[in-house]
Amino acid sequence: MSSQDVLQNASTLASYNVVLQVMFRVLTFFLNAFTLRFVSKELIGVVNVRLTLLYSTLVFLSREAFRKACLSGGSGKSHNWRQVINLLWLTFPLGLIWASLLVCVWLWLLEVPDPKAIPYYGPAVCLFASAAVQELLAEPLWVLAQAHMFVRLKVVAESLAMVAKCSVTVVLVVCARQWGLYIFSLAQLIYTGFLVLCYVVYFLRFLGSEKATQMCFPLLRVGDLLPSRADGEPLINWTLARLTWSFYKQSFLKQILTEGERYVMTFLNVLSFGDQGVYDIVNNLGSMVARFIFLPIEESFYIFFAKVLERGRSVKSQKQEDVAIAAEVLERLLKLVLVIGLIIAVFGYAYSHLALDIYGGSLLSSGAGPTLLRCYSCYVLLLAVNGVTECFVFAAMSQEEVDKYNVVMLGLSVSFLSLSYMLTWWAGGVGFILANCLNMGLRITHSLLYIHRYFRSSQWTPLRGLLPSPLLLLALGLSAVITALSQAVFCCDSGWLFRLVHVAVGAACLAFVLAAVVLTETRLVLFVRTQLLPSYRKKHT
Repeated sequence: MSSQDVLQNASTLASYNVVLQVMFRVLTFFLNAFTLRFVSKELIGVVNVRLTLLYSTLVFLSREAFRKACLSGGSGKSHNWRQVINLLWLTFPLGLIWASLLVCVWLWLLEVPDPKAIPYYGPAVCLFASAAVQELLAEPLWVLAQAHMFVRLKVVAESLAMVAKCSVTVVLVVCARQWGLYIFSLAQLIYTGFLVLCYVVYFLRFLGSEKATQMCFPLLRVGDLLPSRADGEPLINWTLARLTWSFYKQSFLKQILTEGERYVMTFLNVLSFGDQGVYDIVNNLGSMVARFIFLPIEESFYIFFAKVLERGRSVKSQKQEDVAIAAEVLERLLKLVLVIGLIIAVFGYAYSHLALDIYGGSLLSSGAGPTLLRCYSCYVLLLAVNGVTECFVFAAMSQEEVDKYNVVMLGLSVSFLSLSYMLTWWAGGVGFILANCLNMGLRITHSLLYIHRYFRSSQWTPLRGLLPSPLLLLALGLSAVITALSQAVFCCDSGWLFRLVHVAVGAACLAFVLAAVVLTETRLVLFVRTQLLPSYRKKHT
């Protein structure tokens, strides 16, 4: 498969993932808005912080390192897939071990919520852990699908699972509110069950089909999806196993950096369950764009960079055509996420109060919610740049460099936890966001230095993508001033007519900014149209 084909497949995957994440965020958005009317913010705090942290920690520590290692250079011809499948099945027993340890911590070491206000905490912990272990059953199938660019499978599977989860949650919240945490636990089990079922059904139909034969799929029978050993070859690929171990050591630190504020809230009790619930709602609102645009781009283009670049080799020792494509794509991605991040930061300040008032009423807009969301809008800009830079760095690093970076991650983790604890006592929930900003700035600096060194001896300078045009900066600056004045005059205690005027002012400013992008960032616009919009690409290929 040529570099251009890999780019098109990665772009298609990113596009479908963006659509998928938009749908997820919209469903979750309305689901949270709905449940806010029926359950307490304390219950939401326990579900969205305490139990979701258990689930994400278990899943991340069990599979993330395997995914990164097995997708490196992951074409069907470059791997012995029997050995890769064997390696991937280790995620399930590893998940059982982590489930046993984490359930004990969540039940016996952490503060147990008041059973009168938040009933069935113990069973909910066990059910969330079971849901995470259940999801690991699909891990070999997920990696196979990602490595061979089965882009629609992920979209269909996760869409059906999310629709099922939301439907169950709504029905039980309305009809059986007294079930408490059982509602969300059962919904999570149904979500992971649908995921596994979709992947199993797809591969049962796909293996041995004419399509599989035409694309020379490396597995022939359903039995090949199970652990097995061929005569004369090792049980697993030990090179991949060592790379997995390098990523595994890093995964502990990355999980702390990713979910650090939840760990501080959970283990140090710096916020009450109710405050945790408000913070999590604001965090979800603020991270919507990061999750449904930036995260799919990061996941999809990590696969692109890992396939196009040879891990651990210098620019001069690789195919120059491949390096040129990688550099150009990196520059365009940096410019794309920078523009989106700047727009969010500018308009987030003036429209945070209105967004929270519409979404949750005075429960969210009367307290620290607007300040939290404004700070988070600035943090999204750092999230955007870090996602793209790290996706390139992790795809290009050698195993030795990954091991060295683990030391850097250890220092970042310690500093982040310390900053989170101190800043939260000083500034409440805003302290978490400030600590995240400082930490993200350090990670971006490390990645930028690596990229600069990587391309230093070549003709390519992809970091130019971080330099927006002067006209765009002017448009953003004017929009920031105008929308801030509109916020002070029209929003948000003067009735719906004044709110509509405030929205209209923002729409006009946004149109001005987008016009500046179209006029000055023509290469970026062309990249988005030809690579990230599937319908346009199909018409012109």
